[in-house]
Amino acid sequence: MITNKNIILYSLMTEKAVNLIESENKLTFIVDLKANKYKVKKAIEELYDVKVDKVNLLITFKSLKKAFVKLKPEDKASDLAIRLGIF
Repeated sequence: MITNKNIILYSLMTEKAVNLIESENKLTFIVDLKANKYKVKKAIEELYDVKVDKVNLLITFKSLKKAFVKLKPEDKASDLAIRLGIF
């Protein structure tokens, strides 16, 4: 069974991810291949106590599933990134 802790594998911090945090209020995570948008949204909201506006998923050429998570305007992606220790 997939739990919320198993859905989110780790956060991704690249130059593009930093630009997304600053410009679009988005965070980037590597998630379980079996996870869908709804499971990712629920996991992020429960684990980090934020409101998620939208989730986009893609599978990389290394067979990893990447989630771009846009937070609602009342929650700042930069604040969550600092809490996670990635910013």
